Amino acid sequence: MSKKVNFAVFSPQAGLSWIALLDRAHRCESLGYHSIWLVDHMWTRGMPDLEHHECVALMAGLAARTEKIRIGTLVMCNSYRNPALLAKSLVTIDHISNGRLEIGYGAGWMGEEYKAYGYEFPEMKTRLKAFEEGLHIIKAMFTEKRATFKGRHYSVEAAPLSPKPVQQPHPPITIGGSGEKVMLKLVAKFADRWNCPAGYKSFEHKLDVLKAHCKDVGRDFATLDVSEQLLICIGKTDEEVEQKWKMAQMFPFVSTGIKGTPPQVIDALKKRVAMGITTFTIFFSDLAPPPTLELFAKEVMPAFA
Repeated sequence: MSKKVNFAVFSPQAGLSWIALLDRAHRCESLGYHSIWLVDHMWTRGMPDLEHHECVALMAGLAARTEKIRIGTLVMCNSYRNPALLAKSLVTIDHISNGRLEIGYGAGWMGEEYKAYGYEFPEMKTRLKAFEEGLHIIKAMFTEKRATFKGRHYSVEAAPLSPKPVQQPHPPITIGGSGEKVMLKLVAKFADRWNCPAGYKSFEHKLDVLKAHCKDVGRDFATLDVSEQLLICIGKTDEEVEQKWKMAQMFPFVSTGIKGTPPQVIDALKKRVAMGITTFTIFFSDLAPPPTLELFAKEVMPAFA
């Protein structure tokens, strides 16, 4: 049986007020999008003075003010929060949302953000090891009556977590990243979904590496959902598409993005689905104004119902 194809909106908080973010979440919900995904940054890179709300508090607010849409973050930075406390916060959001939480988790990368907020920014090897320990603790807190784990970076001892998540055994965990030696191995060991970041050179190669890691750890690859962070440039006419595509060149996502009218976008997405992708976290090139959200929902999504 083929997996259902899900369409999500990747919605960085850059320059958006609480009311604007809530309005977007309501619109996405009414249009039938699977989920809305925030980012875990203190500011927008290169634009530090724009409004930018913190993601965990924002997820809780959106959870309380929506009914159907799932809510996540691509991705929460392991370094910014003690993983046991993060597990407590996340299970609370899972209850506020009545089981609509999506957990996106990563090792962290934005060095200037670490420095500005007083966090140490160790080398990547150290951040990845701390990330792995965080994954151990979060899953243990969700699934064990009393979680105990002793690592180099984090430890918990007979730590209770009550209530347990609404979603059993825990809310789905998405790991975003494509490092072949460590990150994809952690995906195979811990994740329910792998989100391939935009800008990759060969998706097929990354997928083959992930399949090999799944085999090595005894994981059935079929139990893993595969998603892609995807820039989409969509317009009603070829002329509108080309005009938007010129603007899209400013985004780092553009190298693996797709463009076109609804029929062209459908064809391009079908090729990605054939590659094994069943969830798309979409960054719309025009920053997702209501007409674009509606055009995609009404003209593209029904082809994958």
